[in-house]
Amino acid sequence: MAERREHREYRMEELAERAGITVRTLRFYRERGLIQPPRREGRIAWYDDHHLARLRTITGLLERGHTLNGIADLAATFDSGRDVAEVLGLGEPTEETPVRLTPEQLADYFAGEATADNLAAAMELGYLGTDGDTLVHISRRLLDASSELVRTGVPLASVLSAGRLVREHADALAELCVRVLRAHTADTDQDQLRTLAHAVVDAELSMALDRRLRDKSADPGTARGEHTPATEAPPAQGRTPAAGDGAQPDGTDPGPGPETDAP
Repeated sequence: MAERREHREYRMEELAERAGITVRTLRFYRERGLIQPPRREGRIAWYDDHHLARLRTITGLLERGHTLNGIADLAATFDSGRDVAEVLGLGEPTEETPVRLTPEQLADYFAGEATADNLAAAMELGYLGTDGDTLVHISRRLLDASSELVRTGVPLASVLSAGRLVREHADALAELCVRVLRAHTADTDQDQLRTLAHAVVDAELSMALDRRLRDKSADPGTARGEHTPATEAPPAQGRTPAAGDGAQPDGTDPGPGPETDAP
């Protein structure tokens, strides 16, 4: 029988020790709004495992080169993100496999590109949802493909902008396939409908790519992505962090702080 996980709470000193930072740094993070306010019982502040997870995430992102300003933007976007149930709908995708990710793992997938603007765009598209202290990507195939595009040099903002256009065309193709097949084959089940639609769309896309790649008159700059199509949204830009952006990843004090703060 599985053991039920107990809900843990920590005093400030214990939380800081478990997170590997100083109490002064913890106070600084709290004042910057990087963690949620603690539960108060009189003058005692109680923190829980969600605070601990957020502190470890902050440390992990600092080690990956993110600034505190950037982390604050990511945290705000994360906290206001769409719940995973909303992203997945009433049930999980039939063919796609969702992937659970910590914010640090997401940063590793898209090194240097996991900005608050890109995170917000991915959530708005429905690629990402939140589930407690983790993120859920709706599709393993999309996650792998988009991270591979970023590794080849395509900015994540451009990947997301292209994804929006692909989504529009894919919805139109799906509507066409469903309408035609259901109009003439009323007894076709969903699995067969998917198989037939995939076969037609995959073949047509393959031949379209052949035609496009053979087209010697195509603008090579456009093929390399040097020109942004008129219908593509401008790439999202990360916010510029302020100078002197606070604590170091090793948990050193971010600067002078009141020693007499009530916990």
